[in-house]
Amino acid sequence: MVVTRLLCLLAALFLSVSASATVLPEDQSEVLYHRYQGGGITIDGPSVLVRKGFKDKVSVWGNYYTDNISGASIDLLAQGSSYYEEHRTETSVGADYLHGRTIMSLSGTNSSERDYEANSFAFGLSQAFFGDMSTLSLSYSQGNDDVRENIYEDGSIVDTIDRGKARHQRYGLGLSQIITRKLIVSFNAETVVDDGFLNNPYRWVRYLDGENLGREKEKYPASRNSDAFALRAMYYLPYRAALKAEYRIFSDSWGIEASNWELRYIHPWRDWIFEAKYRAYEQGQADFYSDLFPYADAQEYLARDKELSEFSDSTLGLGFSYDWDQKYLSWADKTTLNFYWDYINFDYHNFRENTPENTSEYGSGNEPFYSFGAHVVRAFISVAY
Repeated sequence: MVVTRLLCLLAALFLSVSASATVLPEDQSEVLYHRYQGGGITIDGPSVLVRKGFKDKVSVWGNYYTDNISGASIDLLAQGSSYYEEHRTETSVGADYLHGRTIMSLSGTNSSERDYEANSFAFGLSQAFFGDMSTLSLSYSQGNDDVRENIYEDGSIVDTIDRGKARHQRYGLGLSQIITRKLIVSFNAETVVDDGFLNNPYRWVRYLDGENLGREKEKYPASRNSDAFALRAMYYLPYRAALKAEYRIFSDSWGIEASNWELRYIHPWRDWIFEAKYRAYEQGQADFYSDLFPYADAQEYLARDKELSEFSDSTLGLGFSYDWDQKYLSWADKTTLNFYWDYINFDYHNFRENTPENTSEYGSGNEPFYSFGAHVVRAFISVAY
């Protein structure tokens, strides 16, 4: 089994590490505003992070994050709905403990919304060795979710159905290496094991029923295993700038195979740091996905989630960080203002935009393929003290 092989590899690598010290994250507070707008959906809200260290041995932190979701996705439009609102809050706490050159991390997270409750914990180890030229990191996390379906009438919830539980386990391995004074390379591997109720209780598939169109609820397998591997590098240029590159591959037991690559350029100038990036992603479809099934109960598992279809996306990103003059916050060691904007273009290759208008004009299974653009904005202030 992949998980067993990965755990053996982690144990062998960790036991070969020599002991010796690294540095805990600095004390800081951050206040962030995030916004996503695209595909008929707007998601925005604040996030607050506070981190504080004690005696150079322990660093504790807490994070509050919220999403306000509104609009109508293509799935809702296809069902004749036009608008909905949702609110999600997420609270996380954690601690890092430094012993020699090893940092041990523990954290817990609760995420809550009207029809979904998620609780998770994570544990990690990070070890520097070979004169701090190499760093090994190991991680494990487990999430336990309660999935519900709300029944609406005239925009109000009249009943709630318990759809079951889902469990998610993640095993991670990371190894970074300083190759030269200008080049750092890292390798990361992750195995994820999911089981339980894994599909969206509100989503339907469509099928042909003679000359008419029928629909039935999605049905997913009760388990999913996935593996991802990433290779990253950072190269420092002679004029203080840097180039970052990444290549990542993914595959799972549902038949999905995906890959992405990214290039990022970072350029400092006086009190500013500017950044530009480009990312491209390609994905194949799940084995049980179809945009239009030939008849009802056409197969054991059924999916029409666009995220399980064959699609690609590309991202163009720009951003900056400004080192604010400390005379305005004399008690702080460093204050930065940060702003990042991404534009993501999604192209779905076998998921059609089946709004009632398109289906009426083109016919079922002949609607245009779906595509849209999305803007992502993150603006935050970070204060180190």
